[in-house]
Order: sequence, then C-alpha cells, then structure tokens
Amino acid sequence: MVERPETRDLLGLVAAVVEKHDDELVELRRDLHRHPEVSWHEQRTSDRVVEHLERHGWRVSRMPRSGVIADLGEDGPTVALRADLDALPVADLTTDPWASSVPGVAHACGHDVHTAALVGAGHALGELHARGLLRGRVRLLFQPAEEVMPGGARHLINHGALEGVDRIFALHCDPSVDVGAVGLRAGAITSAADRIDVRLEGSGGHTSRPHLTGDLTFALAKITSELPAVLSRRMDPRAGVSVVWGMLRAGSAANVIPDRGVASGTVRILDAEAWASCEPVVREAILDIVRPYGVTAFVDYLQGVPPVVNDRVSVAMIASTADELLGLHHRTEVEQSLGGEDFGWYLAQVPGAMFRLGTRSPGGPTFDLHQGDLEVDEAAIGYGARMLAGVAVRAIDDGLAGS
Repeated sequence: MVERPETRDLLGLVAAVVEKHDDELVELRRDLHRHPEVSWHEQRTSDRVVEHLERHGWRVSRMPRSGVIADLGEDGPTVALRADLDALPVADLTTDPWASSVPGVAHACGHDVHTAALVGAGHALGELHARGLLRGRVRLLFQPAEEVMPGGARHLINHGALEGVDRIFALHCDPSVDVGAVGLRAGAITSAADRIDVRLEGSGGHTSRPHLTGDLTFALAKITSELPAVLSRRMDPRAGVSVVWGMLRAGSAANVIPDRGVASGTVRILDAEAWASCEPVVREAILDIVRPYGVTAFVDYLQGVPPVVNDRVSVAMIASTADELLGLHHRTEVEQSLGGEDFGWYLAQVPGAMFRLGTRSPGGPTFDLHQGDLEVDEAAIGYGARMLAGVAVRAIDDGLAGS
C-alpha cells in the first residue's frame, strides 16, 4: 500500500508544477490583456480557458451566454475556486507591447491576472489528479460580468456552480501589497455596493423667475449634498454608509432652469444587515428632500452585491498555505474595502474566503484599480496559481481529516 503524501509534500508538488508553467501563464495573461472583453461578452477569453483546461484532464462546461465551469475528481470533499473574466470600458494607458488592442476597453482591475492564475492552478491540480494524489474534487469557476451589478456570480450559481461544494476560495489583485505576499482578513473584506439613479422632472423656466417654476437644478444639488447627511442620521453610523455621485446632468444654458435632470451614483455599506434595510430609507429621503422645490423625483435603486464575508476557518487555511508556499512573514492583515465584489453571493451560500494578491513591484509605484495606467508585477500570476491550488489541496485534506 502506497503511503498517503503529507499535505506539505503536495504543496511542494503544486509549487513545482506551477513553476514549470510560469512562462506559459505569463503569455496567457498578456494574450488576455491584448484582447479584453467587457461583461457578458467574454467568448474569446472563455475559449482560451477551455483550451488550457481540456489539455489537463478537466471536464469542462461552457455556460449559456458566457463563462466556464470545470470539474476534476470523483468523490471526497469538494472545493471551488473562482476567477472573473471581464474587462472594463476604460482606455488602456500603458505602453507595454501587450497593451489592449481594443479601443476603450482594458483589464484595469486585474481580471486577466485572476484568470491566468486560476488556469495555472488548474494545471497543478490536474497533475495531482493524474498521479492519483488529489484526494477530493475541485471545481473551477470562470465567471463573467463581475464588473456590472448585480454581477455574474448569480448566473453561475443558477447553473449549478455551488452544487455539492463544501468550500470556495478566490483572489483579487491588490496593487498596494508587494508581489509575493497576500493580504488576509477574517470577516467582511469588501462592502455591499448598490447603484442609484435619480431622475427629476419639473416645469422648467427662466432663472430670473425661480419662484414661478420648480428650481430643478437646485433640487438636484440638494439631493447630492443632503442624501449622505440624511443617511448619516437615519442609518446606524457603524454601518459605514457611503453615497458618492459619479454623474450629474441637467440643463444646457446658464439662464434656463431645465425641466429634467439626472444624478447617478453608488451606495456602499460596510454592514450586511444595514445593506438589507437601506433601499427604503434612501427612497423616502430623496422624496422628502425634493418636496419643497416643486419637482418630481423618480428613483431607480439597484441592489448590487453583498459584502464579501470571509469565514474564519477558510482564512486560516489560506494563512497556513501562504506560510508553506510563500514563506513566513509573506502575509499581511488588510482593512475592509468599500469596493464591491460579487464573490459575496457565493459566500452567502457556502463558507469560504477571498484573499488579496500582491501585485506591486517592491519599491515600485502603487497603482489604483479601475484606472487605465494599472501595471502589475507579472510574478504575481505564479504566486496566485500556487496559492489557489495550494488552498484547494489544504481544504480537501482538512475536510478529510475532519470527516
């Protein structure tokens, strides 16, 4: 009887397999970066994913509309790993040879890194399975449309992504953490994020006679400034409610009060319980704010994504995997972000965790996500692949030990 390898030995094999594929994974990331695809249109990206996984023994299913689910293994604990596929409608401002070839579209959030890292994890796990060393099942989720609310996570969930899954993990690029390190947090690591669109309508008129018409522009300005103030008193301040406007539009002449105007923005909330009760408060507050100004408000409120709330056991698995694969002192505690992430939909049903993958070159500049000048240290791809495959192995072995 062959003695079962220790988890540590399997993690060493994972690292060796990923290292063998490092150059291939970097080239895949560059190819994806050259050919970015926006939400729900990730067909070429999915083709590349399928091409890689089928060579390594994965049972691959293309999802309706967009996305890929791949399975490996027959029985035992089941762990899912997720990456997102979509790019942003942002111009690529980099000068790399692999800069985007699609005008106005770029991987400015690092999803090309996420995808390449998960493909690399697939290579490593496929090798373990071929050698008879994978002691459970792994499911890879290549998800479309993370960048649009309410996100593509529910699309995959509706097509069985979480059926039979015991635990799920994901990573996200973090340009404020050095490459070779990961950022961890137990509990909420991102925030809920909703979209709000307010349309005002009034009679319009001349700016010399505001008392004879509804001063729509003034009412619009009151909404943008007073709604955050109202919520600071109507919602628990510990919930961290943040309203930020991204678009205001009204009028076309300095001396004309317009008859229509629009304000669009996001509502972000640190606390899941407060998120569930926020929408009616926002709607009521807006109607109260505009009532004195003789205009009518129409509110479209889209509940976007819940917070990503990391399970403590899953975070401990990531931490021990990082200590083995990256070395001691290569993990750091990170703060909760006000950014939204639809990975929260998975964690609402299955325990798991998301960790932050360092992408900053040591001593280099700190870039920001969702900006066209984002640069990542490509060594992060291999580190991400090692961590994803490694934590899957860890979670399977811990599941066996606890069964």
